[in-house]
Amino acid sequence: MIIESHFKPAWWLTNRHLQTIWQKIERRKLPCPTTKERIELPDGDFLDLHWTQIPNKDDTRNIVLVLHGLEGSIKSTYARGMLNAIRAKGDIGVLLHFRSCGGIANRLARAYHSGETTDVAFVADWLQAQFPNCPLFAIGYSLGGNVLCKYAGEQLQHNPFKASVAICPPLNLSASCQYIMKGTSKIYQKYLLDMMMDNIARKMQRIDISKYLRIDAHSYRKIKTLWQFDDLITAPLHGFKGAEDYYQQSAGMQFLKQVERPLLVLQAKDDPFLSDKCIPTTSDLSHKVTVEVSRKGGHVGYVSGTKLFKGDYWMEKRALQFIHNHA
Repeated sequence: MIIESHFKPAWWLTNRHLQTIWQKIERRKLPCPTTKERIELPDGDFLDLHWTQIPNKDDTRNIVLVLHGLEGSIKSTYARGMLNAIRAKGDIGVLLHFRSCGGIANRLARAYHSGETTDVAFVADWLQAQFPNCPLFAIGYSLGGNVLCKYAGEQLQHNPFKASVAICPPLNLSASCQYIMKGTSKIYQKYLLDMMMDNIARKMQRIDISKYLRIDAHSYRKIKTLWQFDDLITAPLHGFKGAEDYYQQSAGMQFLKQVERPLLVLQAKDDPFLSDKCIPTTSDLSHKVTVEVSRKGGHVGYVSGTKLFKGDYWMEKRALQFIHNHA
């Protein structure tokens, strides 16, 4: 089902770029106390979780797993805002740091990417085993939203999340990569690529990954686009033939038809990160998927409100409303 969103941007924040960057300005010092927990993985690597509160064994409150976007972390303002909103609702929030995120290099050559769902599956199973009385839900942002859509489609009726929300997911990865390389959107490519290059540099200092790459360690700084990075680094590190093979296998759009648990997808038509090909059609969806499309909103913005320079973060309210409707 595709519906028109009720979201209305703040009157002073209708520009798509301002919608996208505003919370980075307003919320740059937003406090969000969390408790960090590290869990070891069967392959010898690890994942870090950030809890609003670690539940006890007999807890029955909702646990909401939050998946960050590309190069995101507990420092991301949208992640801190959502965790605070989850806490205020009386639920328990837990942010998953994908491998190599949060400023800490992981142990193995592999890391994370837009279609990597095995770590989400591991964490979901781990949460079920550790806290069997807590209903599970999930919210994913951007890359994390694409991962969540893919995971939901793969799991079918075995999806442990009673309901999920994907916010601004790049459901067509190839088209979005091409889109962000053009026009004013190139400023976001530079921002993301700089973080990705720093991340891979940290990994290279820790382990030798040269045998996996199509570029030597001294030449990787010549990479100028996300497509080049994915073709020369992401793809070979994770077993893909190249960037286009990675995009085609990992794009969440093709998995929406298989989803068997309630899933809300929030997309904005003015998103400066994503191609309009990321907005599904009815034929792309199962009966369990609701795609809510707004005219405005930017990328992971959705800032409403009437007070000048005081944002009201609609996406947090909408996501938790959907989750509680299915709790």
